[in-house]
Amino acid sequence: MGESSSGTSLPERSPEGRLDSWKEIAAYLNRDVTTVQRWEKREGMPVRRHVHDKRGSVYALTHELDAWRQSRRLSLEEDEKEPEAVTLPVAEGKAGVRKTRRAHLWLTLTALACIGLPTVAYLTLRDRLRDAAQPKIRSLAVLPLRNLSGDPAQEYLADGMTEALTGRLANIHELRVVSHTSVMRFKNPQLSVPEIARTLGVDAVVEGSVTREGDRMRVTAQLIRSATDEHFWSETYDRQVQDALTLQSELAQSIAEKVEATVTGEEHQRLTAARTVAPEVYESYLKGRFAYNKANNRADFEESIRYFNDAISRDSTFAPGYVGLAEAYTKLGTVFVGVPDEETRPKVMSAARKALELDPNIAEAHVVLANTLQEEWQWVEAQAQYKRALELNPNDADAHQGFALWLLCQGRTDEAVAWAQRGRELDPTPASSDSVAWIQFQSRQYDKAIAELHSVLSVQPDDVSALLDLGFALVANNQPEQAIPVLERAISISNGSPAATGVLIRAYAHAGRRSDALRLLGELERRRTAGYVPAGALVNAYLGLGENEEAFLWLEQAFKERSNILQFVKVHPFFDSIRKDPRFADLVRRVLVQ
Repeated sequence: MGESSSGTSLPERSPEGRLDSWKEIAAYLNRDVTTVQRWEKREGMPVRRHVHDKRGSVYALTHELDAWRQSRRLSLEEDEKEPEAVTLPVAEGKAGVRKTRRAHLWLTLTALACIGLPTVAYLTLRDRLRDAAQPKIRSLAVLPLRNLSGDPAQEYLADGMTEALTGRLANIHELRVVSHTSVMRFKNPQLSVPEIARTLGVDAVVEGSVTREGDRMRVTAQLIRSATDEHFWSETYDRQVQDALTLQSELAQSIAEKVEATVTGEEHQRLTAARTVAPEVYESYLKGRFAYNKANNRADFEESIRYFNDAISRDSTFAPGYVGLAEAYTKLGTVFVGVPDEETRPKVMSAARKALELDPNIAEAHVVLANTLQEEWQWVEAQAQYKRALELNPNDADAHQGFALWLLCQGRTDEAVAWAQRGRELDPTPASSDSVAWIQFQSRQYDKAIAELHSVLSVQPDDVSALLDLGFALVANNQPEQAIPVLERAISISNGSPAATGVLIRAYAHAGRRSDALRLLGELERRRTAGYVPAGALVNAYLGLGENEEAFLWLEQAFKERSNILQFVKVHPFFDSIRKDPRFADLVRRVLVQ
């Protein structure tokens, strides 16, 4: 277990807000030293020891004392109801002094027997009853840990520890753990903890901080009950950076024990799994995660890849580095970044398989591998990988969303919507709502999809994926005029996304602006001769123009490219105009029967 508040800790960077003795702590709390020492032992008051071994050399931070005192207010009020002192007549001489001392002794013993012990029993019983009366914690969120190192460049460490702790706790089936992406929007919150908890729909939250001093780090964490804002557990861990994975394991175990989550043998094994990692390896990995999580263009993703490769080059057995590499290459291959799939998918597959070779229990590696297998139309293998990911981590929102798309591709639209909704519960972000809307669109629930996407864009007006999906839905819903400005904005923000351009050509054509559609088609074909344009973009364009023969030529090219759009060949509304053509039926068979 981690060292508690009474264990060895790092020296503070600044004495501001620090009380450097029992006397100062007692004066700050307006109590005597004996009382505050009792509070430390019985009420978990956050008091720390200095690094050296001088007996009684303690200190405390005023902001931690304030938070603790607020959370313990009722308990401390009960503690302050001490029995009144007994006054004895003053005796003369040594005999009188002895009699007085003896009387005090007996009165003290009597008080302990008659008052003290029942009080202790009462307080113990009261605490047990209070805990028993509280509803069981079934869901929680790990709020972004604060960087207290005094160096903004250490932000990656705090974010990385937040993500890692979330991942550890997410392995517990009995707990619903909100995803890391969902909580990161509360990094600089304007809301109180109860308001954040209500927004995320959780019973409790974990909050805390990370402090870095050279090769040492301190992580302080506390559990807060959402309904009452009660701080009912806190602990501080001091470790070398090389022991960061062990620290994460111990912290996750402590939280699981405190919320009384039932943990299976396999879950416990994953929860406690840890290894020592060289500081430079872990730092490169965390910097890669930091770059990946904030990335929105090719340069950002390539920066994350450099960090992941650096971590792997320093330690070829560090499995998380390969997971990060696989995820980054996946993003490079999306239609908005534009690196050809034939370049990225082999790298994704190789990195994901290497991660699983080193550690078969990394759910994220199973998810990214499943996504790529699905893009390659290896349906049986993809399904197996999704199921294994969900077994390992029932709280993995990406696994839910990925499996939802797998079901959609099979034509099981109702099940797909249900799985996507579950994924959104775990990751209540606009991205999850976009996934739900995409499935609704392909299920012909156009009005629902449009409403969902408008909701996403009200929060993130420049979300290119949501703009593109809204363009799809509006065109399919016979609203091409409304789709045109949406798609034009998507193209502008994404620096000319070919995917959005292909749908805009369709919107122009359906809106009666055929000359604009042909002009844009010419531009797209010229771009194809000069660089990479996915065949799927031209499929959408020609189908929108009603030129089905040309569309079939590009469908064959899309088949060779394993185009993303062909995953949805069985359900995509844009294929409805050629669905009865025998050539299309043959295409569906070739894609789905692998």
